[in-house]
Formats: sequence, C-alpha cells, structure tokens
Amino acid sequence: MSLLTVGTMAYDAIETPFGKTDRILGGAATYIALSASYHMSKSNIVSVVGEDFKQSHLNLLKSKGVDLEGVQVIKNGKTFFWSGKYDLDMNTRDTIDTQLNVLAEFNPILPEVYKDAQYLMLGNLMPSIQQRVLDQLPQRPKLVVLDTMNFWMDNFWEDLIEALKGVDVLTINDEEARQLSGEYSLVEGAKKIMAMGPKFLIIKKGEHGALLFHEDQIFSAPALPLEQVFDPTGAGDTFAGGFIGYLAKTDNISFENMKRAVIWGSVMASFTVEKFGTERIAELTNNDINERLKKFMSLVNVDI
Repeated sequence: MSLLTVGTMAYDAIETPFGKTDRILGGAATYIALSASYHMSKSNIVSVVGEDFKQSHLNLLKSKGVDLEGVQVIKNGKTFFWSGKYDLDMNTRDTIDTQLNVLAEFNPILPEVYKDAQYLMLGNLMPSIQQRVLDQLPQRPKLVVLDTMNFWMDNFWEDLIEALKGVDVLTINDEEARQLSGEYSLVEGAKKIMAMGPKFLIIKKGEHGALLFHEDQIFSAPALPLEQVFDPTGAGDTFAGGFIGYLAKTDNISFENMKRAVIWGSVMASFTVEKFGTERIAELTNNDINERLKKFMSLVNVDI
C-alpha cells in the first residue's frame, strides 16, 4: 500500500554526555522514511531543503526506495538546522540554535502521483501545513497519523485542534499528552484527546515504553533496556516510521495489528539511540531487526 510522509529534512548538531557532532543528517521525514523502508520497498516524501543539502544524503534515501519528487530544493536556500544539548538523564535537552531557513516559507505541494496515498504520516510541522496537505488529497487516506509537540500547543493551539479533527492516530509524548488534555492521569487525558478527533492515541514515554489507546482499550509496550544510549534525537520519528510502515505493509488497521505496529516502532527506535543521528538506522540489516524483535518479544512473554 502507498505511504506518504510529510515532514522536515534537516541538519542537526547534537551534544550528549557521550559525544558531540557537527552538522549531521536529521529531520522528522528523514527518520520516518528510513525507518519505514524496512517494511516498504517504496514510499514518498514531501519536504523542502536548500541547495546545501548533500547529494549523498538524497542518494541514501533513494537507495531505501524513497521517491523524492515531492522534495522542493530551493535555489540559494539553506536547509532547516537545529542544534541541541542533552542532559545526563537524556530525557531533557536545551535547544542551542534553530534556523528555519527554507522551512519558514514551506508550502507543501503534492505531486499528482502522491495523491492516492492510502497511508499518510504527517510529521512534526506547523499544524496549518499539516492541514494544507490533507486539503490537497482528493479522497481521505485509509489511515492518517499525525505527530506534534508542545511548541505548537503553546503557539498554534486553534490550528492544532482543527488539524486533529482529520486524523486517525495521534503520536505525542507523556508531557505533551498532559498539556494537550489538561489532565495528569494519562488514562483520563487519553479520553479527552480522542474526543478531539483521533480514534487512536499513542503516548510515547521514552525509556519507559509506549501506550496505545483506542476507545476503552489500552496496550502497554515496553522499551528495551539498552547498554548504551548515545543520542535520543529522532527516536520518536523512527518509532512513527516503524509503526506506520508496518501498518502499510500489512494493510490492517485493527487495534490488534496496531499493537504489533507499536512493538515494531519500539524496535526501530531502539536502534536509533545507539548512534548519533540517522547513522544506525541507515545501516541495519534484516537480521539485526529480527534479532532485536526477538528480544522485545522475550520482554513481554510470560506464563501465569
């Protein structure tokens, strides 16, 4: 089934307690597409970059079956750039620099061949841009997944609430869920959030796993305890790519299959944090993924 991802392609400079990088490949759409590629032989991206975006990075995405017809390359423009520093617990970070560059004027334009997308992943972007993508589709996809963050809640509340009316799955972290719902209890908060439009809600809890909500059903997925965590940047986007990639491959959006998709998302995210940026997920083999999946299954396999 066809998969379309809309989001940022970017460069990041990252500092953690375990190292520091200069400009490396990043961006929500990049992480999502690379993660989904292990399920999908072909997918499409809509994004924007400047002339400084390296051909080698475009070639990497192409090698993973990603169609780049929807990527706008702005002449004389500079690609979106973010720099951040993580604290020792790796759960909090400080933004050092954000340069919107070509993203400031981004107007997503969907090629005609993208408009029959059955699975749509709206990466973390301004809600009005996410809505603009939905408005260009002649018919609603089978599944629409949207990711957002507290910055949009703080500054574009009304636009976000409007965008949520048109999505099936919302993915946010626990802090964002509490802000969006106004409830400390994630269970009570989930009810309020799903009343805003999403039929399914995924609340990511970092090293503590993820929760999947649908109506009165709840599924809790663990996170794999890792010996080394170098960089959590992009872990949530990698999760989203593994999640929607699996759903698109299996073409099954039942709650039971979404539970499997959440595990797949967690599997992919567990790789991302082991190296800086996209380096780890760009080099994975099917054997790596299958072995990691077995470890996840052993975490939740118990006889009582």
